[in-house]
Amino acid sequence: MEKNQILSVAISGLLALGLAGTANAADNKPEMEKCFGIAKAGMNDCSGSKSSHSCAGQASKNNDPMDFVAVPKGTCNKIANGSLTDGGGVVKKAM
Repeated sequence: MEKNQILSVAISGLLALGLAGTANAADNKPEMEKCFGIAKAGMNDCSGSKSSHSCAGQASKNNDPMDFVAVPKGTCNKIANGSLTDGGGVVKKAM
């Protein structure tokens, strides 16, 4: 084989490995949960059932307990003012 052919085969192999790694990472998406009370104004993913607006990007104030942002499961309880229920109700997890 010529040097150019060897180089082409090596680059093709590296690209194939990179694409396989990307596909594998996409398959391992974390489960998400709604975390109320942490969204910045205009940066919410959606809102609770009692909210004055319909959905994404419509939060009018920071940290409204009726608006949520989707976060990886298990992290909402670790965020200041984060709640798993709309309206600011706190869901405590057993330790």
